[in-house]
Amino acid sequence: MNIKKIGLTALAASLVSVSAANAGSMTISGAASVGIGGYSGEKHNAGSSFTMGNQFTVSGGGELDNGMNVSLSYQLDNKAGVTGPFDDHSITISSDEIGTIKFSGHGGSSATSAMDATAAGDIWDGFDGSIGGVTGFTIGASGGTNNSVYYTAPSLMDGLTLNASYNPQGSQAESETGYGVTYTGVEGLTLKYATMDENTGTTGTSGDQTAWHIGYALGPVTLEVTNNDYDMGTATNDKETSSYELSYTVSDELSIAYGTEEIDEGNTSTDAEYSALVVTYTAGGMTLTGKMEEAENVNGTTNSSADFEYWFLGAAFAF
Repeated sequence: MNIKKIGLTALAASLVSVSAANAGSMTISGAASVGIGGYSGEKHNAGSSFTMGNQFTVSGGGELDNGMNVSLSYQLDNKAGVTGPFDDHSITISSDEIGTIKFSGHGGSSATSAMDATAAGDIWDGFDGSIGGVTGFTIGASGGTNNSVYYTAPSLMDGLTLNASYNPQGSQAESETGYGVTYTGVEGLTLKYATMDENTGTTGTSGDQTAWHIGYALGPVTLEVTNNDYDMGTATNDKETSSYELSYTVSDELSIAYGTEEIDEGNTSTDAEYSALVVTYTAGGMTLTGKMEEAENVNGTTNSSADFEYWFLGAAFAF
């Protein structure tokens, strides 16, 4: 559902001081999903369970007399961990001369978190909780969440984009800065690299994060490879995640993908390994997804109790 209102000067005035002659627009968009899935393993067979997601986003803005564009976005979501009705929210200021500056009150990105999802789509995230009495690996924070700034510079040349991020943290830990570059100047090729400070207030868990991404599309086939490396003050706190995914677009509606992930934690001798086969079908604003996932050594041991499988069927709707 889209709602537009021309002349929304109240919204424009809440962003910056402008004349009443400036016109703005407001849009409301929504998303909902429902699914069913289940885990199985040597010590875990919990059957199946339903999941549901729902949210909508209010956004608006317009162009000022000086040529700058200002927009405001608020996401309304009642998911766990969100205080009050609002989830992600931000203000974005942009122009051809200054580039784009995004101020995020919640849900912001850093130079690395903007690209640190694995090529296979973060399979590990479904196995990082306590499943069957076994707690799986997790990936550390990468800055750029609440009260952060993300900057994208004006284009320097075709296909080359530079960005930077800043995450102030107050007296508990030093602020975090990050820098990144993206190149898409060759048809079908995407190259990304970023680095970010990691400051927790503790020497052993502070350091830096680097992430890179290589993607190449040739006709209906796309190959993506990613790497995400945390180098901490204490070597046993280091983490490295490597991943690849090979996808095939059967038609405009149907696609199939297979991907893997491997997590190397500094305090274990055995890597956690994940794989997933995903089939998606899109028709209009509806996307149907089916997937089979497998996880081995999720806690860094070779115990058979640390191996699991997961299946999922779901439908997502955008309106």
